[in-house]
Amino acid sequence: MPYLFLLFVLIPIIEIGLLIQVGGMIGLLPTLAIVILTALIGTAMLRQQGMATLQTAQQRMQSGQMPAQEIGEGLILVVGGALLLTPGFATDAFGFACLIPFTRRWMAKRIAAKAMLNAQVFTPDGKPSGHSHQPASGQNSGSARNSRGGDVIDGDYQRLD
Repeated sequence: MPYLFLLFVLIPIIEIGLLIQVGGMIGLLPTLAIVILTALIGTAMLRQQGMATLQTAQQRMQSGQMPAQEIGEGLILVVGGALLLTPGFATDAFGFACLIPFTRRWMAKRIAAKAMLNAQVFTPDGKPSGHSHQPASGQNSGSARNSRGGDVIDGDYQRLD
């Protein structure tokens, strides 16, 4: 609930205040021009960064790897694009941060780490084990590891005679 309050009440109030302040300093037309210019630049950056992320994901899939990082970055790109199309300076700043590769990767890693800490672990029969998944130190890939360090492959099979 506090996130919804922040999203729908506090952020628009901050944006209106910033627009009024900037408009009072530089005038109405320059303020509107900046808002439109950031939307245009953001759209171009979103297109370029989105294509680069898509190409990286395709390369990873062709080499047989899961593009988990690229999927996370793609979601952050969508959020960044939406923020850049929203009029305002605070949302533009966060939107541009989502489009810059360095900060986008950092955000994706932080979100993935938080998700892993909150992930539910299931037993082989599909029931929750009551434990949360906590990756081993130094493990930075998305795959599970066994005690000898190899990948764990889980699957079902049916024998046909």
